[in-house]
Amino acid sequence: MDWKNCIQKRIAKEIQVDPNLKKALLMASQKKKDTNRLIPLNDTTASTKICIIYDALREILEATAVIKGYKIYNNECYTSFLKEILKESSWGDQFDSIRIIRNDLNYYGKDITANEAKTILQRMEELEEKIKKKYL
Repeated sequence: MDWKNCIQKRIAKEIQVDPNLKKALLMASQKKKDTNRLIPLNDTTASTKICIIYDALREILEATAVIKGYKIYNNECYTSFLKEILKESSWGDQFDSIRIIRNDLNYYGKDITANEAKTILQRMEELEEKIKKKYL
């Protein structure tokens, strides 16, 4: 879905920049990361850890959108936001591939090994760091 469709369907909208919301989202993201560190990575916890870090990454994206004056209500629109608003096409592709993996785990019961999860978690953390460094 492109950004124009996200706006037209009201899945994303313009808002006033809200520094307090940005701060709250960053704190919520950090709490998820802190919680994730308490959980050992193994084949049983792999999908849970991915879902937790995905939520932390999404909150970083939400904080970025908020300081750019947008509220996004659909995870697919974060891909469009990255590509079309921030002009970070490769980051948009990375996020979209992570979103699909998370959806497979969360909604379709796909299983994942600890080794696979380790690679995906690293990709998510690297993407988060790039976004934070440049925009937050």
